[in-house]
Formats: sequence, structure tokens, C-alpha cells
Amino acid sequence: MAAESGIRLSEALLAGLTADALVQTYRILYTSRRLDDREIILKRQNRIFFQIAGAGHEAVCAAAGMVLKPGFDWVYPYYRDRALCLALGVTPEEMFLEALGKAADPASGGRQMPSHWGHPKWRIVSASSCTGTEFLQAVGCAEACRILNAGTTESEVVLTTGGEGATSQGEFWEAINSACLKRLPLVFLIEDNGFAISVPVEAQTAGGSISRLVSNFPDMLVEEVDGTDFLASYRVMKSAVAYARGGAGPALVHAHVTRPYSHSLSDDERFYKTEEERRAEAERDPVEKLGQWLLSEGILDPGGLSVIQQEVEEVVGQALERAFAAAPPDKGSVKLYLYSPGVDPASEAFSTEPEYSGESKTMVDLINVCLQDEMRRDPRIIVFGEDVADCTREENLPKVKGKGGVFKVTAGLQRKFGSTRVFNSPLAEACIVGRAVGCATRGLKPVVEIQFFDYIWPAMMQIRDEMASLRWRSNNGVSCPAVVRAAIGGYLGGGAIYHSQSGEVEFTHIPGLRVVFPSNALDANGLLRTAIRCDDPVLFLEHKRLYREPYNRSQYPGPDYMIPFGRARQVKSGDHLTVVTYGALVHRSVLAAAKVEKEREVTIEILDLRSLNPYDWEAIAESVRKTSRVIVAHEDCLSWGYGAEIAARIGEELFEHLDAPVMRIGAQDTWIAYNPELEDVILPQTADLERAMHRALAW
Repeated sequence: MAAESGIRLSEALLAGLTADALVQTYRILYTSRRLDDREIILKRQNRIFFQIAGAGHEAVCAAAGMVLKPGFDWVYPYYRDRALCLALGVTPEEMFLEALGKAADPASGGRQMPSHWGHPKWRIVSASSCTGTEFLQAVGCAEACRILNAGTTESEVVLTTGGEGATSQGEFWEAINSACLKRLPLVFLIEDNGFAISVPVEAQTAGGSISRLVSNFPDMLVEEVDGTDFLASYRVMKSAVAYARGGAGPALVHAHVTRPYSHSLSDDERFYKTEEERRAEAERDPVEKLGQWLLSEGILDPGGLSVIQQEVEEVVGQALERAFAAAPPDKGSVKLYLYSPGVDPASEAFSTEPEYSGESKTMVDLINVCLQDEMRRDPRIIVFGEDVADCTREENLPKVKGKGGVFKVTAGLQRKFGSTRVFNSPLAEACIVGRAVGCATRGLKPVVEIQFFDYIWPAMMQIRDEMASLRWRSNNGVSCPAVVRAAIGGYLGGGAIYHSQSGEVEFTHIPGLRVVFPSNALDANGLLRTAIRCDDPVLFLEHKRLYREPYNRSQYPGPDYMIPFGRARQVKSGDHLTVVTYGALVHRSVLAAAKVEKEREVTIEILDLRSLNPYDWEAIAESVRKTSRVIVAHEDCLSWGYGAEIAARIGEELFEHLDAPVMRIGAQDTWIAYNPELEDVILPQTADLERAMHRALAW
């Protein structure tokens, strides 16, 4: 085995590495490898259920951990970062607790696979299995660090890591672009072992070199290094962190490492790697290389090296024994930390009375006023998205009226609160939401806008797999109290497929995400204030047709008016039929009910759900027990729609109170057409509600 490539002890000392520090580094590398090896044995004994190794990545990972400030800087890791976590302070016992799925596992309390690193004490943010999603979150965290550290003497640095395969993800490029746009204190460490499972780098990356591809990004330091060479890696990582911490911009370190073990124990690399390739990797083993260098420099003799190895074996063995003895998670805890344990937005604490003043305002007006109120109250609130600012070029602000969003919902906010707190983002929905996740985790309160609900889908992975799961998967170690606003719905005429769709049911199905859908100006104001003040991620849906309707206006209810989630509004009382609805169908239901009531001499009760997750089951049940008939109406497609869940629950729990089948009204199972006459046929109309009411009352 070759020794370290020509670097002498004198050079290491100049880099600030003492002989003791170098010995401790070897201990970290060797511990990391032995933990991998022990976990592999445990997996083959079926005593753990998954294993993925950091072998081959140890040198550059340890170097990264050693140049950061543990518990001060932030880390967004990926699954091969065992040595990085050890260098930051995570213990072997904690790693075994994770592998065994024990309750005391600091990463997730037994909720995530092993090697999905996380540790609140060391500011290691819970990693998910999604490759590349961490990059955008790290951008948001770095953005928040800059805002929160303004005026302080030293800036936090954010480190985000990933394999070369993850650089094929579009979110990687969005992250690089955003980091460079704002010259953020962010370091990207790309650990290139040449394979993304079985796919070699030449099939992943044009030209085979990610550092070459990103070399022209402005203000970004790009370094390439042999990541199996600890001293070279340390020198490069130290330079990269210093560059980012000094405010010069982001840095990217492209580290060439090895993967001497298969991708995971669910993979067998012998199926796609030749023996020659595997031997070549073995010759670059970072643990062996550092050990040989310590011998060649006289820092350790063979006996000293052997003593360290024996000590590590004892530490690993004892850590495993303690981890085996630790308690498993309580079976009753499975829903714990889906939402904030300390702030309940459905509680009475969020029920306040309005204090009206001024003239009646539209939904757009009262959403805007709520944002102003909350931004004055809480300096942590930032607003960003596409076109939300008045004018990106501040020097032009006095010369222009200002944009303030395509629907003018955020008009004037930038002028009042400045460009640090209200700004335009690149046109990239995943980037908007991913950055919001990082900002919220770091301590800001982002209220971001997706311009049209129809374009929310690029952000779906960030919403579903990251934002909504973060608190639960980290066992309340970190959280993401962000608000995502989106304009939704049709009935405008001409919006067609990409500006008129609904689809809220895809989000109400996501555990950990609050979903809110107001139908009038007053509710929009009170519910948005609750969304901002609660401690959970919220999807706040604003129906475009309702933004400026004259019938749903309200006076300003005051700066502390809030409506609890999960509390329906009784729009009108009735005795013979219940209509459960929300959004644009609330007013249509009122119109339909007025006509049917005259024709049949009956009274119809209408419930506006207002929030869809949670929803007010108690109000629904009480109303159905009274009327014995119910229609569930929504604008989204009928089949597999939101109403199906409510209809099924009514049938299951309230069957004995029903005098008629539960009926549903929804859009036809197709896309919204551009031609207004076709749109009218596709979307549920007042006449459709009237017919359904007559059918229900005929029983």
C-alpha cells in the first residue's frame, strides 16, 4: 500500500495539524470503517435491516468535519458521511442506536434507515433518502444564516454533501445558481466515487467531471482533490470553508473517492465492476493510506498503530453492547411529532374576535394586510417567490408602480420591509420551496408563493418528502414551519389546463402538512395569520376567482384576528340537507340552496370547511345527525377526490342517521379547457348543485 502522496509532516504542521491531531484523525477513519464492517455483519445476521457504507469516503469526510465548527456551522449530509459525523461529534454508540432503530437514536428515534444522519446538537440536519434535495435546503439555510448573522463578527458556514450521481438532479443546478446569485456562505462537497449504484460517472456527467462543468459559475471557488488523501483533502476543505465564511461566495469541492463496498447490502457491485476496477479502488484505500503515512513519517510505529486499532475495536464493541441494551421506540409513538407538540393551530389559542375598522376589502386586500401585520410583528418573516417583489432593481423602485405578484397580493411589501425580506426568486418552484425548508429550519419564517397551483409539481418532492416529513423523521430534532401560498382554481374563463386546475387532495393525503382553503376575505385574513403563527408547514390555497369578488368582502378585522384550523364555518343553518364544501363552491352552494328552498319549502345547511387538513369532522357529524342527508361538493375532479374521504367516513360512522345516500359533486374527470363553454361543462355549476339537492331531498 502506497503512503500519502509526498506530503511531509512539516507541511501538515504548517496546515495546523499537530501529530496528535493526525493520530486522532486516523482513529476517526479507522472507527468509521470498523463501524461499517460491524454493521455489515449485523445485517447478515438479520439484527439490523439495512446497511449502506461510507467506506472509501472517510478521508475527505473527516477533513470536512475537522475544518468546520461543530454545533456552530450547519451540515446537510448524505448517507456516506459517517466519518464526517464522527469528526463533528456523533459517537459510535449513537450510530449503532440508529442502525438498531432504538428510541434514543438522536437522528430519528428509530424512524429512519441507518446512515440517514441527523443530530440537533451538532446542527446536522436530518437527511432523507432523496438524492439531491439537500442542496436547495442548504441554500435556504445559508441564506437565513446571512440574514440572522447580519452585524455579527462571524458568519456560520453551511456544508452540503452529495455523490456525483446527485449532481444529475436539476435541484443541484438550481442550488448552485441560487448560491452564486447571492454569494452565500455555502460549501458543496461532491464525493465522487465514480458510480451512482451501477451507473458510471461517464453516463451521469457530461465529460465525466462535475467540477469542470461548474467551473464558470461566478464567485464560486471550485477545487478538485484526491478525496482519499487526507492531508490534501484537509488543505482544500480548509480553503473552501474559509472562502465561504469570508463572504466571497460559495465553494465546491470535487473529491475523488472510492467505493470499495457495494452501494448497499441490497446491491452487489460484482455484477457491474470488474476485478481490475475493484483492485484499483482497494489500492487507494484512505484508511490504509493514512496509516502508512503515519508510519513513514515516524508519527506512529507499528505497535502504536496496532494499539489504536485495538482501542477502536473495544470502543466499537462496547458501543454495540450498550446500543443492544437500549430500549426500542414506544409503539404508541408513531404519530408523535407529525405536527408541533407545543403549538396547536386548532386550539382556542388561535380563536380571537375581530375588531373591525375601515371599508370593506377584497380577499387580495386582506391577505396583503395580514402579511403586512405579521411582518411588522415578527422580523423573522421573509416573503419570496416569482414576481412577488415590487421591483428587483431597487434603483428603479421610485420610477415604477411595482409588480407585487401577478395578482398583486404582495404589492407594496418590498417598499415597506425592504429587499432583504421581500424578494423575487428564480423561476424554479423546487428552488422556492427547498430554500424555504432551509430558511425555516435555520430560524426564519418564510412565506413563499407558488404563482399558480398548476406549477407546484416541480416542488412536490420538497413538499412531500422533505418539508412535511422533517419534524417526524428527525423525532422533533428539526422542523420546518414554512407557509407556501398558491393561487388555485378555475371559473375565470380561458385559464385552460395550466392556470385553472385544482388538486388539493394530493396534499391533504400528506402526513405532517396543514392544508387551508378559505372562501372569503375575512377567513383568508384570519387563517393566514394562523398559518404564519403556527409551528407547522402549511399549504395555503387562494382561489383566484375569489380574490376580488364583491360578495365576499370584509372590513379589516384587526392585527390579531385568527381562526383555528379544523373549524368549519356554518354559512347557513338548515334542517333537511347538509352541504359540505369549501372554496368557490361555497357561494354556488348558497345560490343553489336559495332556489331549492323556495321550490321545496325546506331549509339547507351549508358548511364551509375552510381548512382541509385538519377538517372539522365534529361539525359535519353534528349537521348530518340533524339533517339526515348530505352532499359533499368540491371543484376538484370527482373520482378519488377530497369528498370521497368525507363520504366514506359518513357512511361508516353515521350510517344509522342517513335517510339518503351520501352524494358528491365535483368536476368531470378531465382537464380544464380553454373555451369558456367547455370549462362550464367540466366544472361543477350552481345548476349541478341544485339537481343534486333535489335528488337528495327526494329520498
